[in-house]
Amino acid sequence: MMLQGVRVAGHFGELLQGRLGANGPVALVTLPCAALTVTARGYAGVGLSVHGAGQRLLVPARAQKLLDLLGLRLQGRLVLRATMPAGGGAGASTATLVAVAKLAGWQGPPDLLAQACIAVEGASDPLMFAVAETRLWASRLGETVAHLPALPAFEVIGGFYGPMKRTDPADDNFADIADLIPAWSAAAEARNLPALADIASTSARRCLQLRDQTAVQDPIWSLAPQLGALGCVIAHTGAARGLIFAPGQVPAGARQRLQQAGLRCVVQFRAGGVGSAGGWR
Repeated sequence: MMLQGVRVAGHFGELLQGRLGANGPVALVTLPCAALTVTARGYAGVGLSVHGAGQRLLVPARAQKLLDLLGLRLQGRLVLRATMPAGGGAGASTATLVAVAKLAGWQGPPDLLAQACIAVEGASDPLMFAVAETRLWASRLGETVAHLPALPAFEVIGGFYGPMKRTDPADDNFADIADLIPAWSAAAEARNLPALADIASTSARRCLQLRDQTAVQDPIWSLAPQLGALGCVIAHTGAARGLIFAPGQVPAGARQRLQQAGLRCVVQFRAGGVGSAGGWR
């Protein structure tokens, strides 16, 4: 007998990610994506077992550690389903932990949930927070470095390119983006979407040039001008690749062009604005 179920939205890469200074922490501005989710459903039973639907999202020991840290109990058969690939840079790991916590009844402060996620996996996306894209988030520390202005509305279409790669919490090989933060804040305050898209593209390019020797061959750079995108967004440690457009400006045939370029699981979604996460806000 199914007891209950919860759904948690993931994200689609990062609008910004890198070091805050040569010796500073790794920090990011996430891009929430309500089109990619993790669903957790609980079924009555003895003990705790974890099951996936096509991919292994969480081992029982980690699920139990999270529950213990939060003072929660969950018995029976836990079934997890994700609409994003693990290692794609779409928040499958964090969304899974948040979903398990909520399924077990967690209603506490998101900061405490973030710290528990860090203790379990060593890194965390800020998916437990509302309007997460307005935080400069230290993903290895589980701390908000700064609060940022809300973003104007925009639209993204993208998919997953190349091999999947799960985040290594010990990996700090990121480009310095400290110089991009003031410009990002100013552009967000001015609701200047072209400037924001250009800054996101700069962060993406710095990351790929540093971390990926085949970055020059990445199709996202040719797709952007071909389709008239304002800029690019990527998963800085995963396979997500996307194009940023003004609302309603994604051209007809864009999905097919991305698929022809080798992007898989193409998704189109809206972000930014004012309101609930993942829709026109």
